[in-house]
Amino acid sequence: MYHQTIVKPNAEEVAIAATEWLIETIIECLAARGSCSIALSGGSTPKRLYQIIAEKETESVDWSRVTLIMGDERNVPHDHVDSNYRMVREAWLDRLDPVAFPKSMPQVLPVVIHDNAPERAAAEYEKSIRESLLKDADDEDAEIPAIDIVLLGLGDDAHTASLFPETEALNESHRLFVANFVPKFSAYRLTLTAPMINASRNIAFLVCGPSKRPAVDVVLHGPRHPDEYPAQLIEPKLGRLWWFLDTAAASEVVK
Repeated sequence: MYHQTIVKPNAEEVAIAATEWLIETIIECLAARGSCSIALSGGSTPKRLYQIIAEKETESVDWSRVTLIMGDERNVPHDHVDSNYRMVREAWLDRLDPVAFPKSMPQVLPVVIHDNAPERAAAEYEKSIRESLLKDADDEDAEIPAIDIVLLGLGDDAHTASLFPETEALNESHRLFVANFVPKFSAYRLTLTAPMINASRNIAFLVCGPSKRPAVDVVLHGPRHPDEYPAQLIEPKLGRLWWFLDTAAASEVVK
């Protein structure tokens, strides 16, 4: 497994570095396969990345050949303040000018939320993901198709996407996307599974702030208890893994 850690002085420089990496990787994917799929994360650093793309990225990437997937989502309507899709739309998509820059608009797969039916929403989204990825897949018979790029955050409790400590989704071995009940919120979250993330070609954690340092340290350096520290499950077998950290989040060993 290719693994690289990049440490920057602050969150803004992390977002800039991650954006530059993302654009380079998209261009690489488009050259190799003619399309690119990206699973998006919520959180403040990914949000800043989306804003930078909207502000500066216009012509180097043909975004019409890029598909955006929600890496995880809250079980709320799209106009809800907690919706990751709403955040992506406001930070990035709503700020684009498709008339001036017709190739600036990516294709988007939002999660269709159903009242009191998170399992149905997850099952439908899994089907949408599979159909979207398989149309451009190298191996149409693959049990788990590969996303080109997955963006991830890291919680203070070492959760990533909506894979929270001691929740049922951590045991999933076949599904791509599931409804995961999180007791501490008394609510469902909708999320890519660890096997789906690990099948991806490129994975990047974007992590900033001193509160994240203990989680970064335990995920990178153990002890290994993925039920307690779910981000330890992210170990791509064939893909490449990056960590983009600011100095406040970086552990002493990383520094």
